[in-house]
Amino acid sequence: MAGYTRTAILLAGMTALFMGVGYLIGGGGGMMIALLVALAMNAFSYWNSDKLVLHMYGAREVDARSAPELYGLVRELAENAGLPMPKVYIIDNPQPNAFATGRNPQHAAVAATTGILRTLSREELAGVMAHELAHIKHHDTLIMTVTATIAGAISMLANFALFFGGGNNRNNPLGLIGMILLMFLAPLAAMIVQMAISRSREYEADRVGAEICGQPMWLASALAKIAGAVQRIPNEQAEHNPATAHMFIVNPLHGERMDNLFSTHPATENRIARLRAMAAGGMGGGPVREGPRTARVAPGRGGSVPPIGPRGPWS
Repeated sequence: MAGYTRTAILLAGMTALFMGVGYLIGGGGGMMIALLVALAMNAFSYWNSDKLVLHMYGAREVDARSAPELYGLVRELAENAGLPMPKVYIIDNPQPNAFATGRNPQHAAVAATTGILRTLSREELAGVMAHELAHIKHHDTLIMTVTATIAGAISMLANFALFFGGGNNRNNPLGLIGMILLMFLAPLAAMIVQMAISRSREYEADRVGAEICGQPMWLASALAKIAGAVQRIPNEQAEHNPATAHMFIVNPLHGERMDNLFSTHPATENRIARLRAMAAGGMGGGPVREGPRTARVAPGRGGSVPPIGPRGPWS
């Protein structure tokens, strides 16, 4: 409840910021145009973002035949979480990482890189997939879409300010100089709130993911390994598309190690500390059963994905 309360407060703050900017500009027509355009853009993104991002990263759908270990693990975790079975994708990328996408639990997908399959044990991978299922379970895609809609509307209002005569409007006590400052500061404030919501949802997904798999330390161990590898192994696709960085379980971009106002993810050390606290509180004995330590990804019609290499604990 604390996580949802924080998210609700941040969303309310962003809404108030939007209304305040609209009031200062004083152009009701301009405010409605900006909101409608932002809603249209984000509605398209909401319905199509899963297909777009999966295509962007060259993800290949797998099933029980082509990736039995990964598919079976996700199916077991989805049952634990009370969720429909999501589609499962593998991305041919050496950086260990994963993300979830889809507009609701009935149209959801989880994607894992070949790097994460090489790096993590079955237990650690269970923690990661449980984290992604937690995002699906709590409709985080919808929350972030609403957030992006309001942030986009604020940016549009700020850009339209001078065109709608904001500097001369009687509702605006700031004058022309103040309006110019508003054009820069309003989008910045919206971005800060948007990033805060993103970090809040990551903490919540960690907590719920630990409950789904039953072992907080599985996810804690996975986060430590992924964070260390991200600094050494670049993700070229993510570097070219930084707007998708918030989707991954750990920020895939280089130079993103600080838990600051402009970070999409909390500091990994803080996330691990919270998971350790959960484990210390007596949470354990997870429901995910031990499985064989061997997994191999078979080639598909869309091209081959390399088998898990000899360094991986699944090999």
